[in-house]
Amino acid sequence: MLESIINPKSAEKRPWKMFFIGLVYASFSVLLVHMFFSGDSILSKYSGMIIVTFSVMFSLPFMYYMIKNEEREDEEIEGFFSVWKTHSDAIYGFMWLFFGFIIAFSFVGIVLQSFFSSPELFNAQIETYCMINSPGNIEGCVSRYSFNNMQEITGAVTKEMRFLSILENNVYVMIFTLIFSLIFGAGAIFVLAWNASVIAAAIGIFTQYKVSEIPLGVLRYMIHGFPEIAAYFITALAGGIFGVGVIRNGIRSDKFLRILENSMILLFISIITLIVAAAIEVYFTPLLFR
Repeated sequence: MLESIINPKSAEKRPWKMFFIGLVYASFSVLLVHMFFSGDSILSKYSGMIIVTFSVMFSLPFMYYMIKNEEREDEEIEGFFSVWKTHSDAIYGFMWLFFGFIIAFSFVGIVLQSFFSSPELFNAQIETYCMINSPGNIEGCVSRYSFNNMQEITGAVTKEMRFLSILENNVYVMIFTLIFSLIFGAGAIFVLAWNASVIAAAIGIFTQYKVSEIPLGVLRYMIHGFPEIAAYFITALAGGIFGVGVIRNGIRSDKFLRILENSMILLFISIITLIVAAAIEVYFTPLLFR
């Protein structure tokens, strides 16, 4: 029903509308998990994954329409600047969708846990955060950063080690995004919704689950988060365009080489963007937020 209320074609022409789509879909996802699964002793342990699953289900019509439409346009263009100019609107739309996810996950999750005594909604996401930031003591990190036992945690990791760790993790995510989008063009939304929820969990940790601190937390993670997630969306677009293009035209078509070249250009852009995002996260963001 929701995909009938908001027209994907209209959202593509006005990318900023995707922010409100992400806001609504992510809010519904968190609220549904809180209402129907928080009281279940088994399913509540997987609430973080269920939230992402609902968000993916809601968003699939938009992802499918936009990737399919971009593939049609991709058959007629070539060259670095033409590729970027043609696909920039779709990338901006995906970015707005992702930003809506982050705001909704952060705000609704913290409100439910703070004022309605909801159990830990983003349990799997906190474990992922700890795996990246405290790989030598994941259990201790999860215990310290859980909503009901928030404590300070420190770790002696050099900037170079942190840069390599973050870049390695980001490249893994990029590879999974590419694989998902190749198998099922819109399937990459799972990886992207998951990363939005991990960032929301990190915002909760940074703000110590205080609603009033959410804007500062969003700023803290969006400085490097925007270029990072842009790289994932560019990768998803490249994989989706290539997969749909091969199915539509075949590898013997005159258009195949053009589609392959354009996909490689998009992947090159995404790799460079990931390197820049990791450098910002390690060397620039800490200067502004201690």
